[in-house]
Amino acid sequence: MNKHILNSEVQAYISNNLQADVSKIALLKSPFGEVSSAALAGQIAAKKKSVHKLPSWYAQEGIYYPPLLSIEQCSSETTARYKSQLAQGHSLLDLTAGFGVDSFFFAQKIAQVYSCEINPELSAISAHNAQLLGANNIECMAVDGIEFLKNTNQQVDTIYLDPARRHQSNKVFKLKDCTPDVTQHLDFLLTKAQRVIIKTAPLLDITAGLAELKNVSEIHIVSVKNECKELLWVIDRDFKADPQVICATLNDEQKIFAFQLNELHKPIAVASHQPPIYLYEPDVALLKSGAFNLIGARFGLHKLHQHSQLYRSDRFLAEFPGRIFQIETWLTLNELKKERELSGNVIVRNFPEKPENLVKKYKIKSSHDHFIIFTQTNEGNWAIKAKILQHY
Repeated sequence: MNKHILNSEVQAYISNNLQADVSKIALLKSPFGEVSSAALAGQIAAKKKSVHKLPSWYAQEGIYYPPLLSIEQCSSETTARYKSQLAQGHSLLDLTAGFGVDSFFFAQKIAQVYSCEINPELSAISAHNAQLLGANNIECMAVDGIEFLKNTNQQVDTIYLDPARRHQSNKVFKLKDCTPDVTQHLDFLLTKAQRVIIKTAPLLDITAGLAELKNVSEIHIVSVKNECKELLWVIDRDFKADPQVICATLNDEQKIFAFQLNELHKPIAVASHQPPIYLYEPDVALLKSGAFNLIGARFGLHKLHQHSQLYRSDRFLAEFPGRIFQIETWLTLNELKKERELSGNVIVRNFPEKPENLVKKYKIKSSHDHFIIFTQTNEGNWAIKAKILQHY
């Protein structure tokens, strides 16, 4: 950690060059003897990346930024704030702290946070920023979290870890292939804390995760703007019942769709496309959960087709976690060919062609509020012209 980066004139340079080309800055001679051009470019790139992802860091003067990869891999403020609600008790150990974003938000809820990061420079950066942001209840330690636990008698209420999902430069998704291997250490972790929270790759299959883990009380599927960001596993030492799945959509308004795993296979009616006027498209968090029938049962909706994951109703339900459209016209594909001056954003659900091909084929112009949804019902393939009423 080069503390010269924190000098006022260097900080001013970084702030004044946020719109500059960082690749050019990296090639120029540095105006500061103690700070290289590459370091300046790295600070600028990381700060620019933080403007939306980490607004509290971006707004705070004197923040020391880590390499850009650490910014790209860390939690956003939105998701870190959500997961902080899952911690319990008075003390928490973050086993894989990285840049320290999760530790910071846990510290807003928990009296004492111990933040372990094996990379000494990253740990020092995290400690500096925590103090600057007023999180004085975080103790940053440049140690391997698992080894720290093995060499202490200390107990905490909650342990959090985000295992590294890379092995020899390749991404991995199975828990046993991540570092640390939580499947190997879980029994030990549960001797140190009543609750363990694990962040995994969003692509991890829920059934596969349950097969590798034990005592799972909650599975949180977290999405932002219809992008699945995090899959969080809450493990409680004494829990033996059916786990709860919580789909959390963190948009302008947070919406929660929660259910027990044994509710997944509820039956649902698949109905004709006639005549209801509202079309419902679930958020990706709900789709990730596999609760395709339960979505309809909870909201009183009918599916267009068993495999389309689109739903219809004659009621507008603003609490629905996903997009809602007002249906304007149902068109067969032969009818669509006769249409002139077509416009709309193209959506494809359970349909044999790609959106870009359909745009070219039917000469569809883009539109802000109008959509053309290509899908299948039990009566064949249809194109639905609709206006969006609710975004994600």
